[in-house]
Order: sequence, then structure tokens, then C-alpha cells
Amino acid sequence: MLKLKVMSVNEKARPVFSGARKILSSIFVLLCALACFQCRSLPYYEQAIEGQMQILQKRQPISDLIEDPETPAELREKLLLIQSARTFAEKQLQLPVNDHYLSYVELNRPYVVWNVFAAPEFSLTPKTWCFPIVGCVAYRGYFSEQDAERFGDSLKQEGYDVFIGGAIAYSTLGWFDDPVLSTFLYLSPPEIAALIFHELAHAILYIQDDTAFNESFATAVAEEGLRRWQSSANDLKGDENWLLKGQRRQQFISLVSKYRAKLQDLYAGKLPLTEKRNQKAAVFDQMRSAFSDLKSNHRAMAVYEAWFSNPLNNAQLISVSTYHDWVSAFTKILSESGGDLNKFFRMCRQLSKKEPSERHRILTQYTDSQNARQ
Repeated sequence: MLKLKVMSVNEKARPVFSGARKILSSIFVLLCALACFQCRSLPYYEQAIEGQMQILQKRQPISDLIEDPETPAELREKLLLIQSARTFAEKQLQLPVNDHYLSYVELNRPYVVWNVFAAPEFSLTPKTWCFPIVGCVAYRGYFSEQDAERFGDSLKQEGYDVFIGGAIAYSTLGWFDDPVLSTFLYLSPPEIAALIFHELAHAILYIQDDTAFNESFATAVAEEGLRRWQSSANDLKGDENWLLKGQRRQQFISLVSKYRAKLQDLYAGKLPLTEKRNQKAAVFDQMRSAFSDLKSNHRAMAVYEAWFSNPLNNAQLISVSTYHDWVSAFTKILSESGGDLNKFFRMCRQLSKKEPSERHRILTQYTDSQNARQ
């Protein structure tokens, strides 16, 4: 698909939703027409449209909430932070802010969508789903956890490895004015700012059929944006905390990448299926054991315990690689641009126009070059 206190819909929000309903109805007709060759896809589009409509219906202007004396102080503080992040994104990062993040939605649930990732039993190539407008992506999102689980169960019956991960935000790629969601307001101020930068980055560059490129680009923009944000605020403590979190995150990604490589070698071999299945389980056991050792030496790594508490499989590894495969490559491109974001964006757009195989070859070269420096 396209990534506190309960507040009621106020009068200002209703005309917006009325117009949005007409737009969504038109899009729904188009999607149905495009999907008619596979009618079983229609329920998926229906839930996607309905989920988006519900979000639009609940939007409240942030400016009103900030001025309202009944707004909880913590919520007001976070909304003021987001206003500041929007201004920084527009003025300092050259991101297309437009009317994004000017409204707030209380969802009363932990995630806005649940993404279903899937991969064959002996492959780390993700199953993809293709949609109008956004092209093919490596996950399928649902506004209901139960719907996601039902779809995941159907994929398991087909023999796929499946992982379902909750998402606290997503981008409509400029088709609608994305609101601030209650699902990500629990994050720390740096994490909120980075998330805003990440989602806005999708509006400046998004290419069809390459999820890893899109998500890695947005992650790289978010990391650089946050670095500049904290530097401008002279937030030494916040910068130090973010760097520590970044180190933990890199240790986690490196661990996943190491055992992902082991699995790739295993799957490329010609072992009998039973032996390959046993060795696959052994690799995941080794990975879990390696994490336990890492956690014992770095107690802060406990933040990833929940991820390792799941039954590990190929799809779960893909949920990580999708967002981080090419981040170091984009970091290298930014370095070559001399830190000039406009030049960086131009270089990335040029790269996005190349054939996928050539694009990935170049990104791999950048990645290898960046890793050699570290």
C-alpha cells in the first residue's frame, strides 16, 4: 500500500474530510478497475481506502490543539517540536513540507498499519506485491492487525516464511497531507524529528519497484537531517544519546547482515531439503546465541530483545534489510556531494533513473567503499 487524550473531530476538519471522501472514492473506482483482473484483491483495496478515510476523518489542526488550554502539556510540547522539525526540514533540508504534519490524529492503537513481509523457505528475496501508483513493494500493509494475521496465515499455508511488523507511520507520497499520528508521539524528540525527516524524504524521491532503495534513501536523509538538527540546536547531550542509539542500531544491523550472508550461502548450495532445513534452523540458533553474547557485553542492546523473541525466519531478516541495505551507500554519495543536499538529491535522482541491475551495482560499490573506510 502507499509507510493521549482522545480528541473529537472539530468543525474545521469536516470540510477537509468531505472533499477527501470524493477524492478517495474516485481513487477507489480507479483501483477497482485496475484490480478487476484479480478480484480477490478488491477486499485489500477496500480496507486500505477505508483505513485512510478514517485517518482523514479524525484529523485536527495542530494549531488549534496548541492553543487549546485543555490540551495535555506533554502533547502540546510534542506538537511544538513537530512544528519546529517541519520548519527545519523545509528551510535547512530542502524537503517538500507543503501541508504535511499540520494536523493530528489520535488512533488509540499502538500502530497505524501492520506490514506483512514474506519470503520463500530457502530464499532471502522478498515476495513483492504490485499496486497502482506506488509500483511493487516488499510488504503488504493492513490497517487491522487481525487482517494482517489472516493474510500472513494464508502465506504460511503456501510455504512462505512470514513476519508481521507494526508500523508507527507511513507516507502517502504526497497524495494526501500526512498528519501527525499518536502512534509515534511516545518517541524521544530526536526520534520524532528523524521520523518526520524520513517520511518527508519519500516525497522528494520515490521510485517504483525498489523498496530497499526508497527506504534506505529516506533513512540516510533522516540520519543526516537529525545530525544537522541537533548541531544547529547545540544539543550535545541529545546528539550523544542519538549516537549511542546509532551504535546499538549498527551493531544490530551488522549482526543481522552476518547471519543473512550465512543463509545466502546455505540457500545457494545443493544440499537435500531436509539437511538444508536443519542447517537453516542451526544458523538462526547461532544468530540468537550471538545476540545473547552481544547483549551480555552491551546491556543497552536489550532494546532488541523483542525482535529476537519472535521465531526467526527469512521474512524477518528482510524487514531489516529493506530499510538499511543501502544506507551506507547514500552516506557515501552525500560525502561525495560535499554535504550539499541539493547536489546529493540530484545525484540520487540520476541514480534512480538507471536500470535496477546497474543501480544496485553502483550502490554496492558505494557500500563497499564506505565500509572499507570504517
